Amino acid sequence: MSVAQSWQQSRTAQFTARWSALGTVITAEGELDAANADQLAAYVQRSVSRSRRIILDLRGLEFIGTAGFSAIHRINVTCSAAQVHWAMVPSPVVERLLRICDPDGTLPVTTPQSEQLLKPARADGSGSRPLLQLVPQPR
Repeated sequence: MSVAQSWQQSRTAQFTARWSALGTVITAEGELDAANADQLAAYVQRSVSRSRRIILDLRGLEFIGTAGFSAIHRINVTCSAAQVHWAMVPSPVVERLLRICDPDGTLPVTTPQSEQLLKPARADGSGSRPLLQLVPQPR
């Protein structure tokens, strides 16, 4: 069984979580900057207690500032402290920032091809496809 939740804190980013027996996939889309990076770190921190494995899917990010990198670093610390295995799937802009801010590759990175949690659901309805997505009301 898989459950999805969407939470939008700002106009520039949307965060979605999908929980399954395999782990949690947290997706960030839009722009991650000083206005919302702390919200992403807090969002992941709340998910750490629900899962032993987290994939941070950042393929939908079109912009990431240094505050976003700081949030990713805090996520790494939080997951390590909780003994939660995690990895991120970067977008091209995140890859560029990682080349600059993490040249030694200390942060865990994975790919959609190798990550089981990102595989699409099978035709028989099993898999990790979201069953429910909460969408914020327009203001």
